[in-house]
Amino acid sequence: MKDKFYNYIENLQDTITSTLEKVDGEAKFQEDIWKRAEGGGGRTRVIENGKVFEKGGVNISAVHGDLPEVLRNQFKVKEGNFFACGLSLVLHPKNPLVPTVHANWRYFEMYDDAGNIVTQWFGGGQDLTPYYLFDEDAIHFHSVCKSACDKHHSEFYPKFKETCDNYFWNAHRNEARGIGGLFFDYLKETDEFSMQDRFNFVTEVGNSFLESYVPIVEKRKEIEFTKENKDWQEVRRGRYVEFNLVHDRGTLFGLKTNGRIESILMSLPPIVQWKYNHSPTENSEEERLLKVLAHPKDWV
Repeated sequence: MKDKFYNYIENLQDTITSTLEKVDGEAKFQEDIWKRAEGGGGRTRVIENGKVFEKGGVNISAVHGDLPEVLRNQFKVKEGNFFACGLSLVLHPKNPLVPTVHANWRYFEMYDDAGNIVTQWFGGGQDLTPYYLFDEDAIHFHSVCKSACDKHHSEFYPKFKETCDNYFWNAHRNEARGIGGLFFDYLKETDEFSMQDRFNFVTEVGNSFLESYVPIVEKRKEIEFTKENKDWQEVRRGRYVEFNLVHDRGTLFGLKTNGRIESILMSLPPIVQWKYNHSPTENSEEERLLKVLAHPKDWV
């Protein structure tokens, strides 16, 4: 399973980066191959200062070795070996009318002393963070997510959509990071689902990513915007940074386990503003966004 999923994310990284280069039309992804001293490594691809994408990254990694202390405590074991691999991406567009997007799909195994698998699971998801809210874009993104889920179980979309809304919640601001999507974790083998079933579902979602996002980019990337629009985008990017550094489990795990810092912080946007006690004009598009972020809604 681990070889099959790693082969999948290798190919998915190629597909996503080549497609995004065509969408951008100018910038190319720069590749960085790295190794982890404790075992494993990864392939980081970053795009910067493009016509469409101000900054973005599409990374894959596969790491293994002794369980870090933070995981030993979490799993309540004294020792153990693990393998983890996944693809993680974040795209920060230049145009404030194009939303930021995040996605990741990952697989984990843990072993006993004899090398037998004692637990294994899949996790991941994808979510959208607009700066200006176009309802049709939100509906499109969620419709693609729902379609991918519905092919595998009718309860997946509502369950994983709710999990996403709950997870990407900036509790200290009492607002959502964005308009959600899907988030799932610890998808293990059950009486109803085999690990192959889990693989089929996660790869279905991964394969749907470009369909969920690229049409939105194509529709919005040429729209003219003002300095005020850009300022608002950079203020909202600050909230994105706050979530990633304060609440995001993946970021915190990477920081606590001697992860590769450049890959971990790839998700942070290049230019951000923090304005004291900033609030938008009454009845503006900016205020409309905040009202939606205060109360996550059902889009489909």
